Amino acid sequence: MMHISDSHNQKNSLFNAMNRFIGAVNNMDQTVMVPSLLKDVPLDEEEEVKTMSPIRTASNGSATYFQDGGMYNYYVLLKSIRNDIEWGVLQADDRRKEKMGVTALDISRIESDDDDLEKQFHYHLTRLHTVLSKLTRKANTLTNRYKQEIGIRDCGH
Repeated sequence: MMHISDSHNQKNSLFNAMNRFIGAVNNMDQTVMVPSLLKDVPLDEEEEVKTMSPIRTASNGSATYFQDGGMYNYYVLLKSIRNDIEWGVLQADDRRKEKMGVTALDISRIESDDDDLEKQFHYHLTRLHTVLSKLTRKANTLTNRYKQEIGIRDCGH
């Protein structure tokens, strides 16, 4: 039998956070019938000035930049992250390592940094949960903004 505290903990589980994110992106993907309409449309209505900000940091420390607030860029990013969650990132990581020339020796050095695995795990789990929550909000916002742009009423407000 599930207790009330168990259901609260399950609500905040990583698994549920991933499911909420995937559900929001699937909803966005089903709603956005013409992704090209998203180009040059800011994600936030009041956003007038587009600024550049890093969104993904590669393992070599460089960042991929895109127009902050561009709905099309968020659309592509959110779908890419959903695919990484659903299908795994091993193949994508292997391709990146090949391009960057990462050797087995480099990988073994990274893996030998096992000082406090539990602490590292909890840190990354907390950060992942936070990032998934933010991405879920972005997917929901993008879906609602798309509906506003094409004139669909009852945007879920």
